Amino acid sequence: MALIVTPGTPQANNGNWRTAHRWSGYLAGVSRAIVQTEWRGEDADVVIALHARRSADSIARVKAARPDIPLVVVLTGTDLYRDLPQGDTPAQRSVELADRLVALQDDAPRFLDARLRRRCDVIFQSCPRLAAGPNRARAVDFVAVGHLRDEKDPRTLWRAMALLDPALAVRVRHVGDALDPALGREAGELMAREPRFRWRGALPHGLARIAIRCADVLVHPSRMEGGANVVVEAVMSGTPVIASRISGNVGMLGRDYPGYFEPGDARALAALVEAAAREPRFLGGLREACDARRPLFSPAREKRAVRALLSTRVRRGPG
Repeated sequence: MALIVTPGTPQANNGNWRTAHRWSGYLAGVSRAIVQTEWRGEDADVVIALHARRSADSIARVKAARPDIPLVVVLTGTDLYRDLPQGDTPAQRSVELADRLVALQDDAPRFLDARLRRRCDVIFQSCPRLAAGPNRARAVDFVAVGHLRDEKDPRTLWRAMALLDPALAVRVRHVGDALDPALGREAGELMAREPRFRWRGALPHGLARIAIRCADVLVHPSRMEGGANVVVEAVMSGTPVIASRISGNVGMLGRDYPGYFEPGDARALAALVEAAAREPRFLGGLREACDARRPLFSPAREKRAVRALLSTRVRRGPG
């Protein structure tokens, strides 16, 4: 049996849950896979724990009670870019106990020290490919998909909207629940005064994918990401991306990707939105750059990598 421990739940509909659910499906046929929020003393061929800090209690109990069970810790954005650099004790203990570490994009390992890097594998997330959807509107459609919380930095997108040419024919839709009530209020206020902006709130995953597929551009302004599912979903739908230049996005889209703006820079984001809306060559360049990354995000590739975690390769040692 493979036990996947995740702080995410189906109700939360967040990246941790979707990763755990997808990996459990990939393991079907080679191992019985169970997804739950904590280790409850079960025997297992391997324990895969998402989030070094939030799963720290389960990680510690597994290694104390059953040191023979191989333990994989999957590093999230808050692990890599906040908790570990700030010396969070539970997160640091988790990575020390892990037999293997997994990062979800290829810029992440450089944030680990050399000793931990030798135990770290990169497994890119994936999703099925979708054909690009029709957009028959005269406006250029932009979509942002992410729950409203500080790490996702929706305010930078909202500030950028105030800097756009009032005559620019664009529509910006934001999909995501208001995990921060203050951000929800701000989204509602912006929608009341800006006719080009619509906040759709939380949507089921399938509808969120359709929103990405039918948009001309995904805007992803996060401050912190371990490797965003929505970026994968955009690339696999033929939807180009405008994103903050943070490690989690660079590790997905590549260092030379032409659609970056510096985190929090609303003016630079507004300039990229205007370029995408007005310059077909620029938009085509974004699409070509995303297409070049598409093979990284194939379900077959991710499935092979996840299944490999069941082999002796999971034992502590160089990756």
